[in-house]
Amino acid sequence: MTRVDRASLPALAAGSRVFATGAAEASFALVTDWCADVLGEGGVELVQAADLPGETLCVVVSLVGSTTALGEQLPSGDEAARAVRALERWLGTRAGAVVPLNVAAENAFLPVIAAAGLGLPLVDGDGSGRVFPLVEQTTYTLGGVAAAPLALAGPAGELVLLGSAPDEVENLVRPVVLAVGGWVVAACYSMSARTLAEVVVPGTVSRLLEAGVPGAPRSLAAPYGVRRLCRGTIAAVEGSSGHGEELALPSLPSSIVVHESEGLRRLVRLEAHNEIVLALADGAVVATAPDQICLIGAADGLVVDVDKAEPGMEVEVMVVRAAPVWHTERGRALGGLRAFGVPGVEGTP
Repeated sequence: MTRVDRASLPALAAGSRVFATGAAEASFALVTDWCADVLGEGGVELVQAADLPGETLCVVVSLVGSTTALGEQLPSGDEAARAVRALERWLGTRAGAVVPLNVAAENAFLPVIAAAGLGLPLVDGDGSGRVFPLVEQTTYTLGGVAAAPLALAGPAGELVLLGSAPDEVENLVRPVVLAVGGWVVAACYSMSARTLAEVVVPGTVSRLLEAGVPGAPRSLAAPYGVRRLCRGTIAAVEGSSGHGEELALPSLPSSIVVHESEGLRRLVRLEAHNEIVLALADGAVVATAPDQICLIGAADGLVVDVDKAEPGMEVEVMVVRAAPVWHTERGRALGGLRAFGVPGVEGTP
């Protein structure tokens, strides 16, 4: 894959949802149409970070906030360009490429929209290899690149520039997002192409395009491997007032119990805080964050959002292996169980 164009949008759309949680249908349809409108005939060039001149300024573009709010408060269409141009003015340098924060659902399209609107190439890679809920939970952070300064562009013309210490980004961004209606496009993690090549998870955009081709195996979207934990029926969904109230995460903790329908017929308990972060089978730990644990609907093959899980649903539980950097001590501190407020569980099988 060397370009993202209108002909490849169906594959982009399908691939972006293979392991994506929280995709709202209205906002997802909106961004696919938005992307088709701005792409034009030529599309966007897809490049490797290592192939760019080393000093090229690369800027990460991402949706921040609620996808539901995006579907309700429609974009003006210039949010991505406004955010990048504002960050350029702050830095005093023009951007030479756009980079995804992650390539899940709507967030796969915003960098393409930005690249098309600005006439820039799109880097084939992202900052997670999966999805995390917080802006600073990225391989960019693990590589020493700060999210700030950030430029945030809202749908009613709002533009906010933020300078912040790395550990304060989320505390500052979330109130701004709420104040402007629930979503913004962020331009952040500015870095040289030389640095980007060292911290990006490579090839994730092209993998997503390959996985989105009809009949392609789901595993194509998982560069470090995927395994099926079990197939079964959701037996119970329980709210929780337990771990994590002190964290700035967008949703409350909950538990999902799946009764395995084959094999050992285990009870698989999934502990979730914004996403599923821990899986136990008959009480034994079988998967943990930073690996991504997904509920896949048996009927449609789409990821079941934690907030929409209901008793009686037939599901598969799949575990997507995170990039190796997430399994270092620093990676587990940023994206492992303790980052989600779940202490005291050791290791991954």
